[in-house]
Amino acid sequence: MAAFFAKRNNSPPDATTVLLLLFGLLMSSLDITGAQTGVCYGGQALGNNLPSPQEAVDLYKSSNIHRMRLYAPDEATLEVLRDSNIELILGVPNDDLQGIAINTTTAYNWVQRNIKAYSSNVKFKYIAVGNEVNLTTNGEAQFVLPAMQNIQSAITSFGLQNQIKVSTAIDSQLLDDNITYPPSQLDFKGEARSFIDPIISFLVNNGAPLLANVYPYFIYKYNQQDIQLSYALFTSSSVVVQDGGLGYQNLFDAMVDAFYSALEKDGGGSVEIVVSESGWPTEGDVGTSVQNAQTYNSKLIEHVKNGTPKRQGRAIETYIFEMFDENLKNPEREKHWGLFFPNKQPKYQFSFS
Repeated sequence: MAAFFAKRNNSPPDATTVLLLLFGLLMSSLDITGAQTGVCYGGQALGNNLPSPQEAVDLYKSSNIHRMRLYAPDEATLEVLRDSNIELILGVPNDDLQGIAINTTTAYNWVQRNIKAYSSNVKFKYIAVGNEVNLTTNGEAQFVLPAMQNIQSAITSFGLQNQIKVSTAIDSQLLDDNITYPPSQLDFKGEARSFIDPIISFLVNNGAPLLANVYPYFIYKYNQQDIQLSYALFTSSSVVVQDGGLGYQNLFDAMVDAFYSALEKDGGGSVEIVVSESGWPTEGDVGTSVQNAQTYNSKLIEHVKNGTPKRQGRAIETYIFEMFDENLKNPEREKHWGLFFPNKQPKYQFSFS
């Protein structure tokens, strides 16, 4: 601050200047923590009654949501994101992986069309190359890493490599089967190692995070004999899982730290986790209700500011799934993850302030 004053003049700063600068620093700090949580937006592809992209982005702004995950390029959405100051994860759909992986020109054109054309005033943060690619079907897994590499090369060719990081989004199915174990004991499955290990090396070399979709809801749904609802909903009053010197009162922390433990075992100790999806449905299956969804998402927004037992004090960048209910999805529970109804009314009270 003294250097800043010295550049202006040699006289001491007046009290108003000092107060304004201190206020700016304070607001900057508050914005970092307050905007830690974003919301996933599926566009209009999976609902026939959804608001327009302009209405959706306006709702992000009025709701104080400063981060968005968009699963595929959408010209209308990207246009209205210009000058919005909303940070963006943009996805490369799984169906596009093969073409981008085997042809550098395809990757270059994808980046030119969907990133470079908007990069002057859209705040791209990450490119998610593939989402929860299945290792055993469709053969998509083999294309993830080369697609990431080709997208990275294209990003670099446009000089955007310091602004935008390239990653992929995975889920907990890549971890050892028993998620109820203490997090430190978990690793990536043996059959996943040939897929994930080179990706970890790519992330380390490029200083990029791993995008992880973290769903306590599904762990609870399929393991009710072992997982208490309070542990999944951030409402347990005491430690449920003791892992050496670390105690876990909620399943979200345990799942995130399981990813960190797996990364550390596989040479990715420097890789950060960005939680690219997490949420709770309001109806359609076991454990679903408006109250449970409100409890989970409201507590999630507050909780991620403080980190996990393994990474205490390090806020977790997190994206809630999702902005709107989408009525064309199946099974039934998949229609009910939205924070908002399609008419833009909130389904329950929450705050991103």
